Amino acid sequence: MRAIWNGAIGFGLVNIPVKLYSASQESTLDLDMLDKKDHARIKYQRINEDSGKVVAWKDIVKAYKVSGDYVVLDEKDFAQANPEKSKTINIDSFVDEKEVDSIYFETPYYLAPDKSGEKPYRLLHDALEKSGKAGLGSFVLRSKEHLCLIKPYNKILVLNRLRFAEEIRETTELKSPAKGKPSASEMKMAMTLIDQLTSDFNIKKFKDTYSSELMKLIRAKAKGHKFKAPALKVTHRKTNDLMALLKSSIKKAS
Repeated sequence: MRAIWNGAIGFGLVNIPVKLYSASQESTLDLDMLDKKDHARIKYQRINEDSGKVVAWKDIVKAYKVSGDYVVLDEKDFAQANPEKSKTINIDSFVDEKEVDSIYFETPYYLAPDKSGEKPYRLLHDALEKSGKAGLGSFVLRSKEHLCLIKPYNKILVLNRLRFAEEIRETTELKSPAKGKPSASEMKMAMTLIDQLTSDFNIKKFKDTYSSELMKLIRAKAKGHKFKAPALKVTHRKTNDLMALLKSSIKKAS
């Protein structure tokens, strides 16, 4: 793996040199975009708005408009805005991970120690593991500040990027159900169904089956064969008898 960020974890007065690695990868198929007419590949280009000419990545800069004029920024500017946050993941507090709602979680990364930081890294890892806590902090990655949560995972530290509160939309514009309060018997049946379907969490039980099924279709089309789609299972039924549906569900689960 290639490190995407080098810096340090600030743990009180302890400084732990670390490298940041992406912990996730796409499981979807890498599909190309083609012209429908001749199947030529479609290329995305960066066009100069004034000249209409293509601009290479090396010639593109970032800027912010102030009073009608652009202020151009380079990598040094982003680092100088806050040198500490650009190179340090400061742990501000320790929290119970269960208190952090899943809506705030964004992207996972692995943190690996530099050679000079192995002992304090191990200390932080083991202390978090023993306390059952996670470190809450912030740092700057790709010219944007991120809130993050650091916790032990498979003998290393994993950093989860978190969304800030202002990045979460309010639910007030959505309509919540005002009618249809479930009866006591319906609630009892629903709880029974939940109990029957309750199991230990095991992420390895779940696979990206859609990509594999799509690959079967692609191979069939490549050979000139017609792909036979599996029968669609209808789960929505037009009935107002909620109890009947719950009873059928419990019978199927047992």
